[in-house]
Amino acid sequence: MKENSKFHSWLLASRPKTLLASVVPVMVGTALAINVDKFNPLVTLVALVCSLLIQIGTNFTNDLYDFYKGADTVSRKGPVRVLAAGLISVKEMKTGIIIAFLSAFILGLYLVYIGGIIILAIGVLSILAGIAYTAGPYPLAYKGLGDIFVFMFFGLIGTMGTFYLQANELSLPAFLSSIPVGSLITNILVVNNYRDIETDRIAGKNTLAVKLGKTFTQYQFIFLIFVSFIVPLLLFLFFDFKFWIFLPYLTLPVVYKTISMLFTLDGVQLNETLELTAKLSAMYGILFSAGLML
Repeated sequence: MKENSKFHSWLLASRPKTLLASVVPVMVGTALAINVDKFNPLVTLVALVCSLLIQIGTNFTNDLYDFYKGADTVSRKGPVRVLAAGLISVKEMKTGIIIAFLSAFILGLYLVYIGGIIILAIGVLSILAGIAYTAGPYPLAYKGLGDIFVFMFFGLIGTMGTFYLQANELSLPAFLSSIPVGSLITNILVVNNYRDIETDRIAGKNTLAVKLGKTFTQYQFIFLIFVSFIVPLLLFLFFDFKFWIFLPYLTLPVVYKTISMLFTLDGVQLNETLELTAKLSAMYGILFSAGLML
């Protein structure tokens, strides 16, 4: 295989369209730090790179173990998976997983130096959870726990951890701000699992969508959006945030379109919904971060 083709295969394996999920928590956590005049650009950069590496390592692991478990078949409606397509070998993928997680750990030692033992615990736990998402004796994604995993690590831990590293404190506004981050990123997984209900059921991948069905999954999606848009109101009413905190409401037309697509589209068409849901998470994150800083 040509070198540029191999590079493209690794790029495909990293699932670049999903990587904004690693950027948004760091962005919002940093905006909170700027709000309290505690911005540290080097910490932000290292936290962002570590977050990206952990997600890439997780994506590589998912590709490997979904391949092992037969979840990635020709009937799959989502994007190409590199192992199932024969673009990368099992041995190469295992090496890629080690490099991604080891790089995150080594870089993260700087964050441990800044934030102490609690950051070490969070980092190690994040790596272990990334592996346990589809691997090990109790793979989270196969037991209906993927939604909780994403909300916890991309929302609460990612956002508050970034804030803590810079401000050396935790706060109720930081906790509240992590909720829409986690909710909207979780919705990316919700759409993914909604699309794959039938193929996941056949493969024994008992996601929350498989366990509770399509109707539940549709209303789970709406609930997570509702929660996300309540948070700016709470921050405005009970904390010292200005009217700019409502900037995320500019995304409401996108919200309407995304919900409509989820309720009307099916199969491969839901890839469009998935892409728009990821864009919604990013747009909300940018506007929310601006609102926190202004």
